[in-house]
Amino acid sequence: MRAIAVSDRASGAAGLSLTDLPHPHAAENDVIVRVHAAGFTPGELDWPGTWTDRAGRDRTPSVPGHEVAGVVAELGYGTSYLTVGQRVCGLTDWTRNGTLAEYVAVEARNLAPLPADVDYVAAAALPIAGLTAWQGLFDHARLAPGQTVLVHGAAGGVGSVAVQLAREAGARVIGTGRAADRDRALGFGADTYLDLQSDRLEDAGQVDVVFDVIGGEILDRSAALVRAGGTLVTIAGPPKVRPEHGRAVFFVVEPDRARLADLVQRLRDGRLELTVGTVLPLEEAPAAFVPGRRAPGKTIIQVARS
Repeated sequence: MRAIAVSDRASGAAGLSLTDLPHPHAAENDVIVRVHAAGFTPGELDWPGTWTDRAGRDRTPSVPGHEVAGVVAELGYGTSYLTVGQRVCGLTDWTRNGTLAEYVAVEARNLAPLPADVDYVAAAALPIAGLTAWQGLFDHARLAPGQTVLVHGAAGGVGSVAVQLAREAGARVIGTGRAADRDRALGFGADTYLDLQSDRLEDAGQVDVVFDVIGGEILDRSAALVRAGGTLVTIAGPPKVRPEHGRAVFFVVEPDRARLADLVQRLRDGRLELTVGTVLPLEEAPAAFVPGRRAPGKTIIQVARS
């Protein structure tokens, strides 16, 4: 099969290339998915799991990408719940070869059914953004109706979904980001917006939840905004500064088939909007990893067209 792979960690994005790799093997409780569209995180070439398996053994050449939308092509032994030919989307394991390939092996429990009227490209943009936003807001921060949440990066992939989910849950939402993103964040449902370059972050006042995707100084300063009993939750890294009378949580998103199926339904119903940007063919995927590249919306790799 064709795949985007890299063999040398030192080469980084420059080492990514289109190559031929063996067809993946379906282990017990696995399925093989024929990939129609795939999502990725530009920084994943820096993740340890990109280069080693769960036991720490080298697994190069490595295929990046961990979001998939496609069709079940094969079932591994003992696999239930899914059938050959079924449309699916999901989040793949961090320590196995990923989705920038014509086929990928995925644990069946990590895949949700994809209705025929949901586009593969949109579905490939959903798993990380949707599950990260949900888990951060509700599983970790326990956001409740009537509370106030500050969402950093409110117009980005994860942040925009967090704004929409928080607003639907009955929370007041303060969005932050660049001045150019103000209208988009307000369009997603933020009640107010702070430009992090010209507005004072401290003007947000006290909030019940801070949802951070930025890290650094912004994360440090945000701790003081969390009122007693509130939560600072981040995906950027372990917080160095913690709320004086609240909680601080750093987490990595986890697969959740039931929750992903719910998010797919929200997408299908028009209750959830995703920020899909550039769509590239598989052979052009290496260009999307170039350091410093900025593109509006999430870049999706289209692998199969039929």
